[in-house]
Amino acid sequence: MSDHQHLIGLLLGTEEDWPTAFEAIVRRLGPVVDGRGTAHHYDVERITIEPFDLCSRPRYDLVIDRLAYWYYHPREWLKKAALMDDVYLLNSPFTFQSMEKHAAYCAMLRLGLKVPDTVLIPYKNPPDHTKYAYTAEKYNQPFDLDAIAERLGYPLFMKPYDGGAWVGVSMIRDRDELHRAYDESGQRLMHLQKAVAGYDVFARSLSIGPETMVMKFDPDQPMHGRYSVAHGFLDAATGDETVTIGRLVNAFFRWEFNSCETLIRDGVVYPIDYANACPDIALTSLHYYFPWAIKALVRWTVYCTATGRRPRLDLATRRYFDIADRTDLSYEEKLREYRTMADEYFETEAYSDFCASRLGHLDEVMHDWVRGPDFDRLLVDTVRATFPPHEHDHFIAHYRGLLGLWVRDEETRLNRV
Repeated sequence: MSDHQHLIGLLLGTEEDWPTAFEAIVRRLGPVVDGRGTAHHYDVERITIEPFDLCSRPRYDLVIDRLAYWYYHPREWLKKAALMDDVYLLNSPFTFQSMEKHAAYCAMLRLGLKVPDTVLIPYKNPPDHTKYAYTAEKYNQPFDLDAIAERLGYPLFMKPYDGGAWVGVSMIRDRDELHRAYDESGQRLMHLQKAVAGYDVFARSLSIGPETMVMKFDPDQPMHGRYSVAHGFLDAATGDETVTIGRLVNAFFRWEFNSCETLIRDGVVYPIDYANACPDIALTSLHYYFPWAIKALVRWTVYCTATGRRPRLDLATRRYFDIADRTDLSYEEKLREYRTMADEYFETEAYSDFCASRLGHLDEVMHDWVRGPDFDRLLVDTVRATFPPHEHDHFIAHYRGLLGLWVRDEETRLNRV
């Protein structure tokens, strides 16, 4: 039996909670033996930022990127590592740079998804460019912001075309709020998007490789209260459609670590935000769902590296558009075709078989770690770093309760297997 060593790189900003958890689980995992009898050994390293020679070869087999969407030096290193060295990346810096939320809306509208009506409006304040004044005077047409809003219908949202983390997002209920939000947008390029008023459920789906967790979400709550521990809040058909939409988006853009927000009203699923280069995976946000997220990240990392999965930098948009353009298929039939293509991209069946046969012990590894002192220490340290001192005791008890519930539910699930 031969051995193969894999080094996983983490490109990080301010996060400590999930990287610590990921490192702990990978190092407790032990060797993973593939179908050919090769033993794959894993370690994790946090990547430092420094000058790099374009011809130097990275030591990493796979890199999980949480930084390059705003920090350009490491982003360019990721591009070099992908183009020259076949390093597997979560996520592709190429599509997240060029296919921001605006392009993602356009693509999914082309595929027939029920994205709410959306209009891109010009800058309120002009960009700092010497050619802007001449260009604007010659070519920019005046427009009636009120008329656009009236056509879309109140309420609506103004949101950055490329934003994230709800920064710059405003709910607009009337003309005064419309103009106030537009005045405050400054040099940010903004969408106006019709609100799905009176929705029944707000669902946020976190996808890692072929796995998706659909969670009930309340954006009006503080971050620690946005995700509810709720099961069965969607019927089977709506839940399957929600998963399909998230997997379709990710396969189309080659995003393998992403979140998708959908609103469900009267059984109709409306995707409203699904281009998140750095999806929320914080312990204090996901709480009960945090162990699942770490396990899914470990599983996909191990699968990609142990099986020699090659990174796919090219997009197969025409295959999807060919389905979208067919007039003989209903929306539901198109979704089934998209799901087949997405499962093909993610190798969903092979992945499931690999996890069952090669990573069956991961559940016990995670369960034992969450029950132990190292995880509790991480939980306490994370709470103390996140909340003010007078709230520490309350939130330590709060998160211990939620993770204790996960431990009990996981024990029940494992005993059934």
